[in-house]
Amino acid sequence: MNKVKLSFSPCPNDTFVFDAMVHHKIDTEGIIFEYTMADVEELNQAAFNNEPDICKVSYHAYLYLIDKYVLLHSGSALGMDVGPLFISKNNVNKEDFNRLKVAIPGKYTTAHLLLSIVFPEIVNKTEVLFSDIEDKVISKEFDAGVIIHENRFTYHERGLKLISDLGKEWYKLTKQAIPLGGIVVKRDLPESLKQSINRVLKRSVEYAFANPDSGKEFIRCNAQEMSEGVMYKHIDLYVNEYTLDLGIKGKNAVSTLFEMAVEKNMIPQFPQKSLFL
Repeated sequence: MNKVKLSFSPCPNDTFVFDAMVHHKIDTEGIIFEYTMADVEELNQAAFNNEPDICKVSYHAYLYLIDKYVLLHSGSALGMDVGPLFISKNNVNKEDFNRLKVAIPGKYTTAHLLLSIVFPEIVNKTEVLFSDIEDKVISKEFDAGVIIHENRFTYHERGLKLISDLGKEWYKLTKQAIPLGGIVVKRDLPESLKQSINRVLKRSVEYAFANPDSGKEFIRCNAQEMSEGVMYKHIDLYVNEYTLDLGIKGKNAVSTLFEMAVEKNMIPQFPQKSLFL
């Protein structure tokens, strides 16, 4: 029997994906998953510290983790023509972008990478916990912010305005889905264990698709104050065919994101190691 450390976020798309495997609703091939949950940027930092065996990370962070981790085929969150939102309290002209003070949900989030790709003229950026960004924009501590997760469904109720959907901007550039977060496993684990984890994760996603109500309590108890309607909108948005298996199109989207990061001088060269298990 193998025990492995697993870390993912409490967001509905993650709890939907991992419910069956952490609660042994499926065959886990003898693996015990000792799991913890954390905010996306905390997960990125945990992986940088080489702490979890399996971890949900931002695709941006994965650029810096490839020597230590490799990407599993299932569990990813890819948005099709939809992604992180760039919002403000006031109308903002593009001519003013270089003067904006912008809150981002973490240096290594894909939201930050997208903002840098789409609007490179924005340079005054500060890391803020994703759940605090709306309040800090409303209080005018920041001129604008990039919001992720469930906030995309509620920002307008607080009088905030959409400047740009960064996922739509990405689609205009590439005609591909935007890779937001993926599940990585330590490269130095035994190959047989990595392949087993890969199978179990896919089985967990398949179970969730076939039994969408099975994990409702697990999803709800970790979704904090999110309404059930918003909870399932969140799942519908980011749990899709690519979550079951990246496939050729999903892998191409990941490669395109990394190639663009190189093109924009965000990393020195395209990773030499294989991106995928």
